[in-house]
Amino acid sequence: TIIWAFFATFSNYIFGMILSLLINRKGTRAKGFWRFCFVLSCAVPMFVSLLIMRTMLQPEGAINVLLRNVGLIASDASLPFFTDATWARVTVIIINIWVGVPYTLLQLTGVLQNIPEELYEAAKVDGAGTVTRFFRITLPMLKPTIILAVFLSITSSLQCFDLIYTMTGGGPNNASTTLVIYAYSLCFAGSSSAGYAMAVSNILFVVILVIAMLQRGMMKREASEI
Repeated sequence: TIIWAFFATFSNYIFGMILSLLINRKGTRAKGFWRFCFVLSCAVPMFVSLLIMRTMLQPEGAINVLLRNVGLIASDASLPFFTDATWARVTVIIINIWVGVPYTLLQLTGVLQNIPEELYEAAKVDGAGTVTRFFRITLPMLKPTIILAVFLSITSSLQCFDLIYTMTGGGPNNASTTLVIYAYSLCFAGSSSAGYAMAVSNILFVVILVIAMLQRGMMKREASEI
């Protein structure tokens, strides 16, 4: 669960921030078109997207067939997206990036568009380079949004059920099982251990409560600094 929450949150924000910075930089043309292309996946219901991805990643799915046709894997081989523990974990993290990055892109784009251009012009006059402008202007302006969104993303990742259950079902051999999947399997998947499942859910609730309190404290501190 910790591995999933960490990589699901920070991979989304790293790639989302890179995309938003590239699209919103001054020299990029057709910014609206690029935003549309990356946000288009949000228009498709997540469940439908996950089923399509799961079908494509099957041993005889489109991805393995394409890799065979271009000669990257043997004609009788297939990549073990759902049958190997490491591959399964990496697969759900990559699919989560594909699902989550558009939302991060939208969040950060709204802030980037409201940063006054005069700040960058003044920094250029003072001799500040691209890296310096990012760490002294862009990042501080994004900081309140990043703090809020990262904490919300962590709590959302801890509660994530549909993506992991649809793609791997927690397998293989529980390699991608999180607390939510574990609680579900205890209560509904044949074992009928409702009390144990409730205990697991309560542990998850306490963890999320602690994260929410940390978020509240950091947001109050940011507000007092402003």
